[in-house]
Amino acid sequence: MSILNKLMTVLRAGAREVGEQIVDANSTRIYEQEIRDAENHLTKAKRELTDVMAKEMQANREVDRLKRSISEHEGYATQALNQGDEALALEVAEKIAQLEAELAEQQSSLESFSAHAVRLKELVKKSERQLADYQRQLSMVKTTESVQKATATITDSFANSNSKLMNAKESLERIKQRQQNFDDRLKASEELQAQNSDKSLMDKLEAAGIGEQKSNASSVLDRLKAKKAD
Repeated sequence: MSILNKLMTVLRAGAREVGEQIVDANSTRIYEQEIRDAENHLTKAKRELTDVMAKEMQANREVDRLKRSISEHEGYATQALNQGDEALALEVAEKIAQLEAELAEQQSSLESFSAHAVRLKELVKKSERQLADYQRQLSMVKTTESVQKATATITDSFANSNSKLMNAKESLERIKQRQQNFDDRLKASEELQAQNSDKSLMDKLEAAGIGEQKSNASSVLDRLKAKKAD
């Protein structure tokens, strides 16, 4: 049982490591999606704020209407009292009491809507500031990531270029060596052929003053002088 628990722990640890690797590899995309989600929530919050502000304006209008109606009915009650019609004045007073109850309810709703609107406005402004900061950070992150990718590409290209240049240099050296070997073999072959030919032997005899000597201008002139003396 202990071994099984350890195996399960290893599997969970491996899954966590794989999950972290996936998250790290897609961190920018995740961050960008989280910003989009925040933008969607902010848009929804703005719609809710708009609804609350609309209800606040409706409640405010209703409060104003009730106040005018109460003031109007107070005037009616006063006129009824002035005419000595206390029953009518009492009936108007009951209407005034009803209007005052409605006014109290509407004022409570107005205060609630106003407080909620103020709180939502603060939250929206705060969220907009944070979101703007996150968007700036996202731009910087994406720019940094692009620069790092470009740097890595340049580095790889430079490394590959160096490798290719080294390969080209080695190829050039091999070509030069092959050509030098060919020249050396050609010279060796010519020397060997010269050593094995009659010309090589005659050159050696001539150098030793043996055999027929080639005529030159000095020898011809000496021969002519000798003939003239005879």
